[in-house]
Amino acid sequence: MTMVDGARLFIGGEFRAPEKTELVVEAATETPLGDGASATEAEVDAAVGAARSALDRWRSTPPQQRAAVLGQFAAALKSHGEATSELVSREIGLPISLSRIVNGVLPSVLLEYYAALALEIPAEEMRPSAMGHTIVRREAVGVVAAIPPWNFPHALATYKIAPALAAGCTVVLKAAPETALDALVFAQAAMESGLPPGVLNVIAGGSAAGAHLVAHPGVDRVAFTGSTETGRAIGETCGRLLRPVTLELGGKSAAIILDDADLDATTQGLRTASFANAGQICHQNSRILAPRSRYAEVVDAVAALADGLTVGDPLDPSTETGPLVSARQRERVLNYINIGKASGAKLVTGGAVPKDQPRGWFVSPTVFADVANSDRIAREEIFGPVLTVIPYNSEAEAIDIANDSEFGLGGTVWSADTDHATDVARQVTTGTIGVNGYQFDIASPFGGVKGSGIGRELGPEGLTSYQTLKSIYRMQPAD
Repeated sequence: MTMVDGARLFIGGEFRAPEKTELVVEAATETPLGDGASATEAEVDAAVGAARSALDRWRSTPPQQRAAVLGQFAAALKSHGEATSELVSREIGLPISLSRIVNGVLPSVLLEYYAALALEIPAEEMRPSAMGHTIVRREAVGVVAAIPPWNFPHALATYKIAPALAAGCTVVLKAAPETALDALVFAQAAMESGLPPGVLNVIAGGSAAGAHLVAHPGVDRVAFTGSTETGRAIGETCGRLLRPVTLELGGKSAAIILDDADLDATTQGLRTASFANAGQICHQNSRILAPRSRYAEVVDAVAALADGLTVGDPLDPSTETGPLVSARQRERVLNYINIGKASGAKLVTGGAVPKDQPRGWFVSPTVFADVANSDRIAREEIFGPVLTVIPYNSEAEAIDIANDSEFGLGGTVWSADTDHATDVARQVTTGTIGVNGYQFDIASPFGGVKGSGIGRELGPEGLTSYQTLKSIYRMQPAD
């Protein structure tokens, strides 16, 4: 594999060399992939300044013109889709079959969706009032700090970039250090599409750069996806500054398997709901709740699923589970596995580094049985290919167990009776939940409750969150 030249920042419509760099390492081979930029405070200041300078012109651009530019931006990203997908797979170990969807195709789809939506939502609405009428006006909130994580970098960045740009905001995108290289595709596409200078600025960096960006006086709104711990810190800063913020954070989602569920169909759905990206997904269904009457059967089925996953090279289209993103993340997951073993839970399968993967940060898909919902492996987000199977005696108890969590982001209910499963889903305290599957809908809001965050992305709600409302009261002249 050749090294990737990625030590650049994109500020004010121009690439520039960074003052500092950080090595990006390929997850499957542990070999250097390229130098990524690591923005200093001065470089963050420059990016925010460029976004601030471009704001008035961009938000005053007619929606039709903005939509046309976003369409060109979408086409440019799509033209780079295959190369982007491969680069992300090399950076973080995401299987190429999934990367092609979430990093190669979805960003352009989201841009096209929000470009069209911006034309449908009127900038002003007239409302009659007792003394005349009121003009309710929607205006762009301003400069947006967009901070996506490394696990689905292009998709989750576009969750923020697309509605923000469509609303008339300007953006500073701060990529994670692990994905500093692929973030530059956004910059290249911005140049190719004619996006005005400063409307989108692309930097990368760690927690120091992120903290400086979040607290920057030139930022009007923050959109963050990442850990609950970091989200709490960002929320505290934005609360003190009275700054709007969207926080899409961690999860410990439950898959409730009802007693009439088809286990073959259920385990097929859990392939993606629980094991996609080696479990490095915020909405991962990591707690499998099984009725005692079928408990052994469910444990065997979930273990067979884990054992049957193809683990290997993320660039191989047949691979279902690649490596974890880093040595540190692998150490974290293995530590939780040891915690599970020490708790008295039964390790059914996995629990170690695969013997046939001498390089790369791999962990075998792992299943624990005989787990109590009070155990640490059932309560804390592991962010790896580790599932816990928890028994329940009644549907009411299953719902209580699902809700007995700090988190509330995702989840599923599995049953032969879709209407009944939907009734159960309504009782789970979570921002999203699937019935007999879990599939994002870009036209519907996504986000969490409790420790899983505040605010929503996607759907019309994702666009209006980047707008402020102004009421213009117009009095009826006296006779």
